Amino acid sequence: MKTFVPKVDEITRNWYLVDATDKTAGRLAVKLACLLRGRNMPTYTPHVDTGHFVVVINAEKVKFSGRKELLKRYKSYSGFRDGLRHTTVAEMREKHPERIITHTVKGMLPKNIMARSIIKRLKVYAGTKHPHTAQHPSPIDL
Repeated sequence: MKTFVPKVDEITRNWYLVDATDKTAGRLAVKLACLLRGRNMPTYTPHVDTGHFVVVINAEKVKFSGRKELLKRYKSYSGFRDGLRHTTVAEMREKHPERIITHTVKGMLPKNIMARSIIKRLKVYAGTKHPHTAQHPSPIDL
């Protein structure tokens, strides 16, 4: 028996549409990370990128459990002295609601070069409209 390793030319990437309305952010991110890596496929191999494209809509309606809406803070560091900035979930939801999901999913991917190419296949939009209708994303309920 030989072990099957998928080649880059043989990989077929599907487009999925996920509605984030009233979904818990962490639980949604786990399932999105699995779709992006291709862990739901029988040809999954950790060192080969076999994942799909995922379009997430209604990112502003994602919810958090407990008191994370008030207490959770996102950090960003500019690299300069005193350049550490803190942003709460409420501020992030007002200014950039897409970054809530993107940041959460990015933290659940492996920390390597492959993760940087995987995160590019995640398309997150705050409202219900998205420009990927030509790809015919199939709706999936997570």
